[in-house]
Amino acid sequence: MSTILSASIIRVRDGLPLSASTDYEQSTGMQKYRKYFKMLSKKLAQLPDRCTLKTGHYNINFISSLGVSYMMLCTENYPNVLAFSFLDELQKEFITTYSMMKTNTAVRPYCFIEFDNFIQRTKQRYNNPRSLSTKINLSDMQMEIKLRPPYQIPMCELGSANGVTSVFSADYKGAAHQRLEPATLSGMVAFILSLLCGVLNLIRGFHAIESLLQSDGEDFNYIIAFFLGTAACLYQCYLLVYYTGWRNVKSFLTFGLICLCNMYLYELRNLWQLFFHVTVGAFVTLQIWLRQAQGKAPDYDV
Repeated sequence: MSTILSASIIRVRDGLPLSASTDYEQSTGMQKYRKYFKMLSKKLAQLPDRCTLKTGHYNINFISSLGVSYMMLCTENYPNVLAFSFLDELQKEFITTYSMMKTNTAVRPYCFIEFDNFIQRTKQRYNNPRSLSTKINLSDMQMEIKLRPPYQIPMCELGSANGVTSVFSADYKGAAHQRLEPATLSGMVAFILSLLCGVLNLIRGFHAIESLLQSDGEDFNYIIAFFLGTAACLYQCYLLVYYTGWRNVKSFLTFGLICLCNMYLYELRNLWQLFFHVTVGAFVTLQIWLRQAQGKAPDYDV
């Protein structure tokens, strides 16, 4: 029999559950699908606004809008058009009932649990399609799904329900979507100084090329050292802004390259210039080390 089993309403930015069905089965099978809900809730900000996850005999569908996601679990043979029409009704009613300020400032899980009354009434209607009075609107939804079908989430992207996640999970430190802590004033100063050093190295590199073309006495290795210094400074800027795997190790290696380049350029720079470039490199490396990835989102019991 094709039915809707449960539904949840979740805040996108941090996975906080705002409301949910309270009559779903407490069997072992249903507990497994609750884990899928949890895993999805931590990745909502990274996923499209209309998705489907096929988990065998059951499907999880959800839509997201205005920072809130509406998620439901149904049997695999439940019609897509009815599933997303159901979610669309939940969305319209929730937006009408609660303001964005309320949803954005909510601090405790299930603070809108009274919305479950509407979820139950709507679920009963959609579990008996013959009683639906929105058949005209269903044709519109069917056309919308045909023109913009839901994104099918691969299971490998989500991970497994037993806690072992894939390389796309939020716990993977090299994930492309891993966010860093907010930038500090010292971090912004470090970014500007590193960019300045890169520009200075680039200008000196072009001057070295001009000298090489005008005279055979210029050492070509100086040009390489200037451009390597430029690349190292720009890469430090990148590490300061974005998260990558082995980020701290890369920052120390980059700082080492800056030191080597300046050692080689000893004859072309005075002590103050060498001190400035090496000190900026060390300062940026420290800021990269201090600006770490944000902690995991709270593990709300979705």
